[in-house]
Amino acid sequence: MTIFNMSLYFLVSLAIVLVTMPMLIQYLKKLSFKQTISEYALDDDKKKAGTPIMGGILFIVVPVILTFIFVPNVIHDLDTLVVILAFVGYGLIGFIDDFLIAILKNNKGLKAAYKLLLQLLLAVIFFMIYRQNTSLHIILPVSKVVLPLGFGYFILILIMFAGSSNAVNLTDGMDGLSSGVSIIALIPYLIFTLVNGQNGVAVFIITLIGALLGYLYYNKKPAKIFMGDTGSLALGGVLAALAMITKTELLLILIAGVPVIETLCVIIQIGSVKIRHKRVFPYTPIHYAFRIKGMPEVSIVYMFWLVEAILACIGLLIGLH
Repeated sequence: MTIFNMSLYFLVSLAIVLVTMPMLIQYLKKLSFKQTISEYALDDDKKKAGTPIMGGILFIVVPVILTFIFVPNVIHDLDTLVVILAFVGYGLIGFIDDFLIAILKNNKGLKAAYKLLLQLLLAVIFFMIYRQNTSLHIILPVSKVVLPLGFGYFILILIMFAGSSNAVNLTDGMDGLSSGVSIIALIPYLIFTLVNGQNGVAVFIITLIGALLGYLYYNKKPAKIFMGDTGSLALGGVLAALAMITKTELLLILIAGVPVIETLCVIIQIGSVKIRHKRVFPYTPIHYAFRIKGMPEVSIVYMFWLVEAILACIGLLIGLH
């Protein structure tokens, strides 16, 4: 795949989202599919009530359609199909959650247990589809030692998909935060797939990056639209799928470093409160802790983008080693 083709695919996807997003925003406003704010939200976040949600719909639909247009034979490419199915499948779970929130006018949405069950079920389906195309082992970074896992690989896949989708969801709390972090995290996988000759997946990734950048234009502070669970669960699911098909399962911890950190902080906080009855952090997800300390939202977003860029670069270098 030439640089010209990659640039063309990127620009087409970017342009479509930039042009059509305002129409989606107006349509969602007309349907009253708007953000509702928890009573526990920070005061500054309460100003965001009424902002349309489900912006993730557009950056899901556009890359998928463009991939089938630009790579007509993708229907025979199992790697690309599994990635797209994971992207759309987890997006559908998020859509159900967002739809219930929009209809019920509260932040409860889909019950956490049902959401997790659906996430695990999809992970099982994707693994069963893809197992004929992969081996049940992981490659240890740097040493390149092959470690057979057998049934343990199936458990790892469940943890990866459920963990990654929820991690990006936790990161989606500030204008431009999760979209920027996701764009950065996708870049190493674009390079991995190009090196591996997985051109169908590479086309999908480059169109997704273009679509996300177009979305980011409307999601930067002050955000005109939020991706909702529709977008965040889809992005988490696709990162897990990309790690699976590129055999970089362990590197996902570095490449998606910021979502991983966000999740670990939440787990530590919950564990500490239940066991010690004390908080470790002022607030979680951890990006809110910086807000409480007086750091401007935009500065926090840029800082998290920088941290994600550093971790993603380390993951990329190790993966190419």
